[in-house]
Amino acid sequence: MNPVTMQLVADKYIKMALEEDINSEDVSTNAVMPGCRKGTADLICKDEGIIAGLAVFKRVFTLLDAGTETESFVKDGDRVSNGQLMATVTGDIRVLLSGERTALNYLQRMSGIATYTRSVADLLKGSRTTLLDTRKTTPCMRIFEKYAVKVGGGSNHRYNLSDGVLLKDNHIGAAGGVREAIAAAKAYAPFVRKIEIETESLDMVREAADAGADIIMLDNMTYDEMAEAIRIIDGRCETECSGNMTKENIAAITDLGVDYVSSGALTHSAPILDISLKNLHPVD
Repeated sequence: MNPVTMQLVADKYIKMALEEDINSEDVSTNAVMPGCRKGTADLICKDEGIIAGLAVFKRVFTLLDAGTETESFVKDGDRVSNGQLMATVTGDIRVLLSGERTALNYLQRMSGIATYTRSVADLLKGSRTTLLDTRKTTPCMRIFEKYAVKVGGGSNHRYNLSDGVLLKDNHIGAAGGVREAIAAAKAYAPFVRKIEIETESLDMVREAADAGADIIMLDNMTYDEMAEAIRIIDGRCETECSGNMTKENIAAITDLGVDYVSSGALTHSAPILDISLKNLHPVD
């Protein structure tokens, strides 16, 4: 995550997380460390996976005290192992204690997403299909979670509702049908925007392709239905399959030739990567 993005967008969410954890004072830390004293601690991996979020981890501490220093021995995207020393953090002991949980929450969550994403992306190697995330993200965590998907080898679907046109079942219902929804989107959206529409049947696929959709999402279809949908579309637009796409079943669609597969599981079902900040001690 580059410094500009961090300061313009991410900082406000990190500050919110810190304020959630320290709304007046850190009573435990202030009890045992009433004054400033320099200390250092080790960031240790207790699991196997892909690390992501080191800049966010570091930023938690520098927002509390700009003088805090983090020396990293790995970089985002590296595979890490149980027992590996990944970084050391040095600064005011009070800052290290007060920022520890928030910093680890980000790093564990983001690394878990990167690890799960890598395991899914590996299943698509050699195919023409691009792995995408969704908007099924934790509130106020989207910028971090979507970044972690990219670190893990996936790609990002639209970031938010302002980022692209995706007509889902309720949009279609509100507009009065597939053809009507696409026509309304073409009339309203800027010409630089692609129009994607969700379909749940082969009849909807035919209508969407004939109406000039740029991307057709094949939602919760069987393998045979998706194969037939791709035949119907016949290259007239890009294709995306979606709906319960997980590590357990995603490999089954690799030979279909869909352009994209989107998986909400990348962000909503990835377990954390177990990471600890240990061996805190004063330094002179």
